[in-house]
Amino acid sequence: MDRARMLFPVALVLLGALVAPSAAAHEKLGTVSFPISCRAEVQAEFDRAVALLHSFAFQESTRAFAAVAQRDPDCAMAHWGVAMNALGNPFAWPPSPKGLADGRAAIARARAVAAGTARERDYVAALETFYRDAETADHRSRAVAYERAMAALAQRYPADREAAVFHALALNAIALPSDKTYAKQLEAAAILERVFAEQLDHPGVAHYLIHSYDYPSIAERGLPAARRYAGIAPSAPHALHMPSHIFTRRGFWEDSIASNRASAAAAANDFDRLHAMDYLVYAHLQRGEDADAVKVLEAMVALGMPNVEHFVTAYALAAIPARYALERGRWEDAARLTLPLASSFPWARFPQSEAILVFARGLGAARAGDAAAARRDLERLAGLRDALQTAQQAYWAEQVDIQHRIVAAWTARAEGRLDEGVTALRAAAEMEDATTKHPVTPGPIVPARELLGEMLLEAGRAGEALRELETSMRNEPNRFRGLAGAARAAGLAGDGARARDYYARLTALAGDGTERDDVREARRVLGGR
Repeated sequence: MDRARMLFPVALVLLGALVAPSAAAHEKLGTVSFPISCRAEVQAEFDRAVALLHSFAFQESTRAFAAVAQRDPDCAMAHWGVAMNALGNPFAWPPSPKGLADGRAAIARARAVAAGTARERDYVAALETFYRDAETADHRSRAVAYERAMAALAQRYPADREAAVFHALALNAIALPSDKTYAKQLEAAAILERVFAEQLDHPGVAHYLIHSYDYPSIAERGLPAARRYAGIAPSAPHALHMPSHIFTRRGFWEDSIASNRASAAAAANDFDRLHAMDYLVYAHLQRGEDADAVKVLEAMVALGMPNVEHFVTAYALAAIPARYALERGRWEDAARLTLPLASSFPWARFPQSEAILVFARGLGAARAGDAAAARRDLERLAGLRDALQTAQQAYWAEQVDIQHRIVAAWTARAEGRLDEGVTALRAAAEMEDATTKHPVTPGPIVPARELLGEMLLEAGRAGEALRELETSMRNEPNRFRGLAGAARAAGLAGDGARARDYYARLTALAGDGTERDDVREARRVLGGR
């Protein structure tokens, strides 16, 4: 820890030593026009607060709305803005208990001062549907009710572009991960594209378009918004990060690295910083830039005890060391992983985050041949899965179940039951294919179908392995281990031309400083090219 703290200033430089946009001479957050009936002198600050909200700068936006309320105590929409911020990131819902309490209080203040127009009262009433009966009604029913209220509001005021944009955000927030037609996301995108044609400098439109298209089969459509968003709102760290969602879906690792270096260096809070660092370490590892990846890991350690309000922080703390071990195939290192800050961090609040590290440790143990250790982690994964089911977090319970099945499959392989392992891993891959990665993550810690290809390759079934690896790469393009595995499988299957093609793609992908054996082998096969 002491060494990491000494390295932290250097690590930040290596993350992208940029001047934080908030320190720039001229703040740039994009253009938002949200007319309200409050005092004229607070309109500009209100628009700024909404622009900050659209780029998920929740703390700064809350302060801005609070300043509006202080200057105009009768401005109900200022309290509406505080309540909107209290929801937090809708792509990481449900909100925290503190967020729900703060939001209910803000809505009560908005009701108490009485909004000045029917439109403003409708905004407050729509948001109140989310907070109403939060202690007794389940999260999804309240979120769906809020989306319906925003749909009605947008229909009632068709000239109100902010109503349309916030409705699109609500549509994205209630989209089911099991819906592979992406119906809600595409409905949101259609709304946003219409507004984008009119308002190219709107931060929320660009932001929410990226989220709408953050899926393998439709990610190409998100490139225009991804290319624009950081330029629209460079003073918002989250706007610097968000383009990397689309870059990751397309396998554009250099673009992702640039986005997340800028975001991590500019971040004013642990949430934004760690989220960017998770994406950053993932991108470096796909280029085989292990030396750069370990600097991100050291920077994470040097942060010490982060501010904890949401599972996104816990997710990055677990995912970064897990990725660093697994992407390099260091199974023994993975098997020795321990939870960061285990004595002080509230891991019990975030079973889906703890499961990431337990999964990596169990997979590492199984692939290192220590079936007994893997079985201990299987028991812990089962307990975490059950805790998530009890908490009615069905999505995350399913994700942990997939992780459990993967570790169980490799444990069977370690115990000499290859056919059982292949069958179990194929079932896990099919489960993963039927769901969707969460917006908080650049992708699965390791894709299940890629792992199936690796198991088949180890078993000498090269042709089958190649088919699975190629299928995996359609969803997760330009992954280092996917390309390297496909190249080996093609060679062993006797398809030299395809092997050379994959090796060529691997060498083009790899960073100049990579020392991985797969790149050396690729250069050998390609005759030194």
